Amino acid sequence: MTGHSKLEELRAKYGDTSGGNFYDPRFKRVADKLFSSTGTRVAPYAGLPTFLTAPYRALGEDFDLSGLDVALIGVPMDLGVTNRPGSRFGPRALRTIERIGPYNHVLDCAPVHELRVADIGDVPFASRYRLEHSHQDIEAFFSKVVERAVLPLSVGGDHSITHPILKAVGRERPVGLIHIDAHCDTGGAFDQTKFHHGGPFRNAVLDGVLDPQRTIQIGIRGSAEYLWEFSYDSGMTVTHAEEITSTGIPAIIDRARKVVGDGPTYLSFDIDSVDPSFAPGTGTPEVGGLTTRETLELIRGLKGINLVGGDVVEVAPQYDATTNTAHVGAQVLFEILSLMVFSPSLMR
Repeated sequence: MTGHSKLEELRAKYGDTSGGNFYDPRFKRVADKLFSSTGTRVAPYAGLPTFLTAPYRALGEDFDLSGLDVALIGVPMDLGVTNRPGSRFGPRALRTIERIGPYNHVLDCAPVHELRVADIGDVPFASRYRLEHSHQDIEAFFSKVVERAVLPLSVGGDHSITHPILKAVGRERPVGLIHIDAHCDTGGAFDQTKFHHGGPFRNAVLDGVLDPQRTIQIGIRGSAEYLWEFSYDSGMTVTHAEEITSTGIPAIIDRARKVVGDGPTYLSFDIDSVDPSFAPGTGTPEVGGLTTRETLELIRGLKGINLVGGDVVEVAPQYDATTNTAHVGAQVLFEILSLMVFSPSLMR
């Protein structure tokens, strides 16, 4: 039971203070950015929705990204799906999720306030019907971002969008990859095209923009194993979901850090890596996936890797009446942005 003297001490310190008064420097540095002088802050449901409530930057004809470290980008395109469509609505769904951040208590950062970051809107597509042309639009848009030395962090869209993004990010040198997914996505061409969401990483390796020796794929499971021969033949490290239970998340984190090393690395997160009991709103759900707690532990354990870009893909909100899937996706987006605070590519 709290003694009288301690209670009086707490009353004196906190009894008449506003919600904006903080004493611990660790918390005060965050609160000072959020609270007004009268102790109020903007309601999480107010204003125009953006990714992680980041400032919105209208690009204009000059594509002005001056002063930015990270650009948050929507890629509403799902022409490459093999099963259920709908991830074109993923960016809009993630923008509407409130109360994500601002503080990451595990990594001790408030990324939207510690990085110069903005939501720069969606990739403009010349056609909503033509997949290959959409990939060209994505590559051209992300190339402009990369050329301005800004890290791209995007929300899809189906997983085929990662191939043209990697063509922009890995143009000067092939990058490493931490790929969290239920599927390896290294399948070949079928139905007369190789540009589908089951083959972006095969395409990226063959284009010379992704280093398979510095690629790890985590959470792989389901009945499509026979399609992933390329992953093994090219030298990728494949970690099945079943291994996570036996080896534990810390061991998986250690494996991932060893695979990618200190070189530039991209992080691609497919929402179907998470078990459908937590995130049912996706086109190709697979039972036996990561829990949300395992997901957060895994991503947070990557603090300090040389992250040069990332994405969250395959959120199809219409298959989830609870909005849980979009909530998980938005939280993962926040965690990846938090990692960027500590990326050697941005640390000054």
